[in-house]
Order: sequence, then C-alpha cells, then structure tokens
Amino acid sequence: MITIIGCGNLIRKDDGAGPILIRKLWDLGVPSHVRLADGGTAGMDVVFQIGKAEELIIIDACTTGAEPGTVFEIPGEEVEETPLENINLHDFRWNHAIAMGKWLLKNDFPKKVTVYLIEVQDLSYGTGLSPAVDESVNKLAKKIIRKVSGEEIEVSNN
Repeated sequence: MITIIGCGNLIRKDDGAGPILIRKLWDLGVPSHVRLADGGTAGMDVVFQIGKAEELIIIDACTTGAEPGTVFEIPGEEVEETPLENINLHDFRWNHAIAMGKWLLKNDFPKKVTVYLIEVQDLSYGTGLSPAVDESVNKLAKKIIRKVSGEEIEVSNN
C-alpha cells in the first residue's frame, strides 16, 4: 500500500497545492494499492493517515526563495523534525508527523518516505493556484501516477 498525503491550506492560494494535487490524483485515478488523503493543516492528522503504508508520499507547499513552481523531491528522513518535546498541536506539522509516526508505528512505519515540496508564489487569502504552481501541480500529479503505476523506472548507480 502506498499512502499519498497532500498538506496545506486551501484558503491561502498556493498553500493549497498539496490538497489540490490529491484531488487531481483522484480525478486521474490511482491504482487500488494507493490511498489518498487530504492532510490539511493539522500535522497530527498526518500521523493517523499513515496507517499500514509500505510507502508514504507527502506533498506540501514551501517558501525557499526559489522560482515559483519549483518542485523539490526530498527523502523523508532529511526533513523529519525532532525532537518532539515541548511542541503543541498548533505547531505540529507533517515533518513532526514523520518523526512521531516512526516512534508510534515502529516496524509498521513505511520503509520509504518521499516529500515533494512546491515553491509558492502567492500565499494571500483566497482560493486557486498561481499559474506556475498550477502547472507544477499538474506535472507532479502525472509523475506520481506514473510512479505508483510502475511506469517510472528508477535508475540506480549500482
């Protein structure tokens, strides 16, 4: 089972990239071994959505200063946030959810975690994505469909 979780706030324009991508995947149709979830803005919900996944994919918006629409693909262990002491639910995000999920699920935690971050252009209140982010969301949705369908061959250096 592959679980794909889109995180973000649908009423902050480009911050909605994750949930909008989940809706695009739903419309495109995913194989039966793929579960989609809208993680919204509650990181604790992300922990509970992981379930019994063998692989976890998280999609969210980011602000790094890169060109709007830039997509970053990052292994989950590079962005998981620890320690979890002195954190409140308001500050608990998907990067904390990775660390908590490892602790909570132990051997049932997914063997592979990939995070896709999409550089935003507009975080103002409102709905809809900027053109650059919308284009990247569409391309990433198609890439993920190919990947989870087994059409994308991973190249190794072995």
